[in-house]
Amino acid sequence: MNLALNGQLQTIASGTGQLCFYVKGQGRPLILVHTINASASAAEVRPIFESLSQHRTVYAIDLPGYGFSERADRLYTPRLMTDAIHDLVQHVQAVHGSQAIDALAVSLSCEFLARAAAEQPTHFQTISLVSPTGFTGLKLRQAPEGQTYGLNWLLAFLKGPGWGLSLFNLLTRPKVIRYFLKKTWGSPNIDEEMYDYAVWTTQQPGAQHAPLSFLSAQLFSADITNIYDRLTQKVWMSHGTRGDFVDYRGKQRYAQTGNWRFTVYESGALPYFEMSDQFSAELLQFISPT
Repeated sequence: MNLALNGQLQTIASGTGQLCFYVKGQGRPLILVHTINASASAAEVRPIFESLSQHRTVYAIDLPGYGFSERADRLYTPRLMTDAIHDLVQHVQAVHGSQAIDALAVSLSCEFLARAAAEQPTHFQTISLVSPTGFTGLKLRQAPEGQTYGLNWLLAFLKGPGWGLSLFNLLTRPKVIRYFLKKTWGSPNIDEEMYDYAVWTTQQPGAQHAPLSFLSAQLFSADITNIYDRLTQKVWMSHGTRGDFVDYRGKQRYAQTGNWRFTVYESGALPYFEMSDQFSAELLQFISPT
């Protein structure tokens, strides 16, 4: 079995299907949620998993459609991903007690974590958002609750005979995966271990299903500004200055709120790969009880 992380792989039966996650360490729980893309998996949070497991019990989820979690041919939506986080939280609280949990998510998955925290605020102590979506420009995303940017016609086209799988196979060729990782890093110096796992995981049965929902915008929430507005927990938002993900002008909406703090790293979109020691120290400080 090709594991993404050096931890114990566990599985639970949940309302979102077979849900897998990695566990390592001792102490108060910390949940990590990887990004959404064509080749996503828990491998994308490896530096945090390794570092913070020296201080905490760290849980790194494979979201539905990715890694070792169920990769069924179904519609993948913010509701499904948010419910998967709720399911993991329920499991973690059954193990550790009903204490509030610290959680971190990356990129588009920040929207799912934020929604989970808005829906069940007492379940979360702190929320860490790394390069979150929903902050590009000054546009407010305040559609009715639960509405997405999903293009149903595009999804239907992608699920037509051969089209979607052909596009997925094109996007997950090793050279293409490397190209997109370079854009994420804003540099050719990507993490080769993460690259190798990204290539491997896209070659597994059912790997195309969740990415097709992603490509047809089904996983992007049109109401996410309202969700971020509802967060009452301590929130730490961080991002880099290089690559494709550098426009976070929308964060000024929360600059004067007492529960949000911000850090900008001289890095790409995954600063914890390039500045692991600094990022881990700041994360540990943020989630430590005061």
